[in-house]
Amino acid sequence: MRKSFQGLLALVQHVFRDQDPYSGDLFVFVNRKGNYVKILAWDRTGFSLFAKKLERGRFFFPADERSQELSDQALRFLLDGIPLGKRR
Repeated sequence: MRKSFQGLLALVQHVFRDQDPYSGDLFVFVNRKGNYVKILAWDRTGFSLFAKKLERGRFFFPADERSQELSDQALRFLLDGIPLGKRR
């Protein structure tokens, strides 16, 4: 989770080649421990980077998904620490 704006942008462009980082979509990254999340977003004038670190617990994603599309509600659940699927 050492990457900042340029590193995360390069990751989005390399891994998600079919996605446009300038589309307004949010790109969510979670560290290996699952206790830190970064969100990269384009807002028409530049990129914003949001981060959240949990003091206890972790963020939950389905174990078999490397990337997935999240609804607004699923993103809120993720940021609140509510599991989105089976726990790892």
